[in-house]
Amino acid sequence: MTGLSGIAVNPQVLRTLVKRDLRVRYARSWLGYLWTVLDPLAMAAIYYVVFTLIFTTKRPGNEPYFLHLITGMLLWQWFSQCVTETSRALLQESRLVRSTNFPRELWVVRVVIAKGLEFIFSLPVLVVIVAGYLVSGKVSLNWTLVFIPAAILLTFLLATGIGLILGPITVLVTDTARVVRIALRIGMYATPIIYSAQSAPPAIKTALLFNPLTGILELFRSGFFPNELDLASVLSSVIITAALLVVGGLVFRRMEPAVLKEI
Repeated sequence: MTGLSGIAVNPQVLRTLVKRDLRVRYARSWLGYLWTVLDPLAMAAIYYVVFTLIFTTKRPGNEPYFLHLITGMLLWQWFSQCVTETSRALLQESRLVRSTNFPRELWVVRVVIAKGLEFIFSLPVLVVIVAGYLVSGKVSLNWTLVFIPAAILLTFLLATGIGLILGPITVLVTDTARVVRIALRIGMYATPIIYSAQSAPPAIKTALLFNPLTGILELFRSGFFPNELDLASVLSSVIITAALLVVGGLVFRRMEPAVLKEI
C-alpha cells in the first residue's frame, strides 16, 4: 500500500495518462470501443454453442447459461488485459518512466484505470442482455446487485497489486511476458467463468478458494445468480487481494532502483 501513496496527489497526471491510453488505443480503429465487447461476446457465443448444442449433458453453469458466460467473460477480459499490459507498462514507457518525477506506480495504475473504463463501456451490452432475459422471464434480479461495485473495486485492486509485482519483474526478467501468457491461459480455466464453483467437485471447489477471482465473480454475478454467492470465497478474495496489493507496493518500491538502472 505504501507504493501507492504518491498517486493520490497526482490525479490530473493520472487522468491525462488514462486519456492518452484510450486515444492511442482507438485512434486507428474503425470499430473503436466495440472491440471491448466483441471479444467477450464472441467467446461467450462459442462456449454457449459448445456446452448447449454439442455437449447436451448437465450445464456447467447456472441458467440462463449465456448470461452466466458473458458476466464471467467481461470481468475476465478486464483482468487479463490488465495483467498483460501492466506487466510490460514500465518497458513500453521506459523513456518517460526514467525522465519524469511522477510516482512510477502511475504507469501501472493508469493501465488498470484505462482498461477499467473499457470494461465500464461494455456494461450497457450486459444491461441489454439482462433486459432481454427479464422480458422473457428467464431471469430475475436480486438485491445482491448492490455487490457489483464491490466486485469492480476488488478487480481494480487485484489487478493493481499484480501489476505492481509484474511490472518491475518484467524489466529485469525478460521471460516474464511468456510466463504471464501461459499463466493467463491456465488461469481462465482455473477461474469459474465457463462453469460455477458450486458445480465443481469438492476438492476443486476447495482449490478455487485460493483464486481471488472466484469470490469476485460470485459478487459480480450474485444479482442474477444469488445461489452462487459463497461468503468463504468472498472473504478469501478480499484477504488475497489486500495481501497482493500490499506486497505489490513493497515489491515495486524495493525493485524500483534496479528497474531505473536497467531501462
